[in-house]
Amino acid sequence: MSYDIFVQDLPEGAKTLEDIPDDFRPAFLGKRSEIIERIIEVVPGADFRDPAWGQIDGDGWSIEVSMRASEECQGFAFHVHGGSAALDVVATILQHLRLRALDPQADSGFFGPTESKADFARWSTYRDQVTNKNQS
Repeated sequence: MSYDIFVQDLPEGAKTLEDIPDDFRPAFLGKRSEIIERIIEVVPGADFRDPAWGQIDGDGWSIEVSMRASEECQGFAFHVHGGSAALDVVATILQHLRLRALDPQADSGFFGPTESKADFARWSTYRDQVTNKNQS
């Protein structure tokens, strides 16, 4: 079970999903290989041996980065497992790439490092309940 964050071109001024015009069409983000290179600049240990499915591991957390097989990248997703420290890595990558992301758990619908940590905490409680984690 993962906490999913979806990266794509989003309107600059949008602060909620309702702010995105109905006729908005996301632009391509660039070449997948270049996005991977930029992620590795931030996280040198990121494993993209499979460019469609990267892996970033940390102390008590991991992030899977799913991208399509196409070199033209219109979007990708972070699948966060484990602790909330992974969200700091996601935030750093997004800042480095100068991109924004959608967080389905957030009230606004957008990923924000501070706001998403509270959402992640609620989600983690739910995850632990349904997976019987930390229960005797």
